[in-house]
Amino acid sequence: MARYGLVGLAQLGLEWLSFVALTLLAVPVSPANVLARVAGASLGYWMNGRFTFSSDGATLGRRALFRFCVSWGVMTILGTVAVTWLEHAGGLRAAWMGRPLVDIALAGGGFLASKFWIYRLDCPNGQS
Repeated sequence: MARYGLVGLAQLGLEWLSFVALTLLAVPVSPANVLARVAGASLGYWMNGRFTFSSDGATLGRRALFRFCVSWGVMTILGTVAVTWLEHAGGLRAAWMGRPLVDIALAGGGFLASKFWIYRLDCPNGQS
């Protein structure tokens, strides 16, 4: 769990910096959030597969990538709705400041999805 937290902090930093930079370049909040999440997801998928869940027999194959994309899509939709709401409710600065809190709120679900579904090694006989 500690490794997941460290990878998450690296992702959070990259995503937040990307989000702020994109919005400073006048990219609207919703697409900026999605693009920032793509940057963080690229880093997180690789780091979690290689370092966080590798002792659990993690695999970075096509099945794991598909599962990651499904989970990422759900989390991105939830996060984008929340950040867009923050911007509408309190302006761009509220979205900047609230985005890390949204990501932290989504991290628990992301951990569970990663540990028990995304990086799970599928055994041929159906047991894992």
